[in-house]
Amino acid sequence: MANVVVTIAGRPYTMQCPDGEEAHLQELAKLLDVEVGRIRQSVGAIGDIRQLVMAGLMVADRLSEATKKIEALEDQVNGLRESRNMFQARMQQQDENFAKALEIAAQKMEELVSG
Repeated sequence: MANVVVTIAGRPYTMQCPDGEEAHLQELAKLLDVEVGRIRQSVGAIGDIRQLVMAGLMVADRLSEATKKIEALEDQVNGLRESRNMFQARMQQQDENFAKALEIAAQKMEELVSG
C-alpha cells in the first residue's frame, strides 16, 4: 500500500491506496476539492465536515446521474443489437429464399433446354 497526501480545502490528508493508484487518488481528491471550493463560493464559510459532506453528496449526485445515463445507453445498445440480429436473420432468410428461387429457375431452364 502506498501513502498519498491529498489536499482538500487547503488541508492535507494522508491516505492509503494500492501501489500504482497514487495518481488516480490525487485526481479524485482534486475533484472533491473543486466541489468543496464551489460550496465555499456559493454558501460561504461553513464547517469543514459539512463542506466535505455537501461536496460528497454533490459528487454522488453526479455519479448517480452518470450511472443512469450509462444504463440508458446500455439499453439502447442492447436494443440496437437485437435489431441487428433480427435484420441479419431476415437477410439470411431472404438469401436462402433467393437461392431456392434461383435453383428452381435453373431447374426449369434445364428442363426447357433438354425438353
